Amino acid sequence: MACGDRESERADEESAAAESGGEESAAVKSGADAAGRGAAGPLVYVTNEDSDDLTIIDSERDSVVATIAVGKRPRGVQVSPDGRTIYVAVSGSPKAPPGTDEETLPPPDKSADGIAVVDAATHEVRAKLPGGSDPEQFAVHPDGSRIYVSNEDAATATVLDVASGRVLATIPVGVEPEGVAIRPDGKVVYVSAETDHDITVIDTETNRPVGRFVVGERPRAIAFSPNGTRAYVTSELGSTVAVVDAATHKVLHTIRLEGKNVKPMGVAVAPDGQRIYVATGRGGSVAVIDVGTNEVTGTIPVGTRPWGIALTPDGGKLYAANGSGNDVSVVDAAQGRVIATLSAGKGPWGVAVGPRTR
Repeated sequence: MACGDRESERADEESAAAESGGEESAAVKSGADAAGRGAAGPLVYVTNEDSDDLTIIDSERDSVVATIAVGKRPRGVQVSPDGRTIYVAVSGSPKAPPGTDEETLPPPDKSADGIAVVDAATHEVRAKLPGGSDPEQFAVHPDGSRIYVSNEDAATATVLDVASGRVLATIPVGVEPEGVAIRPDGKVVYVSAETDHDITVIDTETNRPVGRFVVGERPRAIAFSPNGTRAYVTSELGSTVAVVDAATHKVLHTIRLEGKNVKPMGVAVAPDGQRIYVATGRGGSVAVIDVGTNEVTGTIPVGTRPWGIALTPDGGKLYAANGSGNDVSVVDAAQGRVIATLSAGKGPWGVAVGPRTR
């Protein structure tokens, strides 16, 4: 069953839910983007795990322009390299917080598992592709031809051919896989395993595992540097970020994040490769790390339990999905402060940014 450990933390957080530094709030449930018509900025896509939908945000105006149903328990979200398609991982597995007796849970609805395909221009769900059992996070190959999916309840990664909708391979990885990232050259995939505390390295030419290495305790998200020389892996229970040599697959440095309730979750790298941003979960903030020194240089308070984060292509804005607050914080990256707080669906989870296509 899916770990779903986020809900185990919500009960003691919801009473403290707040909008930190928010100056603007908007929620529009609509199929049209009238609010953003004519704007040039990219769109931001936020999955809402508990309301089974996708919030679409106009980054130019920082307003919600649409909310669309995509399927059960949407979590991972990515944009195709050409910007025309939004992919969303959906799952019919019930939530199972740590300590849950899985025999008491309803059976999983495997018919709900898959990768929803959303047209970026019309905001319509065109299809649902197979993604293996209980898909959680995934990464799209730089050439757009394949998708690599973590299957949380199966200890596997599924390789999907986009054009044919056919599963090319099912690869054994660590127990409770979550984070997935592809090196910018497209040759290597990393998949994190929460229970095994490690990363599986996959060769994309053969679609076979070629190595595993240990990182921090309960690794979550993974991001590569723009030049592909480094990977950054957040570890929730270790309160650390591992800096990995992406050629040798060895941990070079471990950055510890200090602070009350800091649980590193989502990670994003600035387009110039000089800064790393890390959502701290229960810590209610986004940490800023200098790549040159591997030191935390700032902390930006956001909403309640930030999970997924993503940057605009120019690195000017960062969007944080606040899972327990049901909102999204908009951060001015240069100023290091929240400039807007936008209402989302229930349980905001993942964030992706893509170009405007209409």
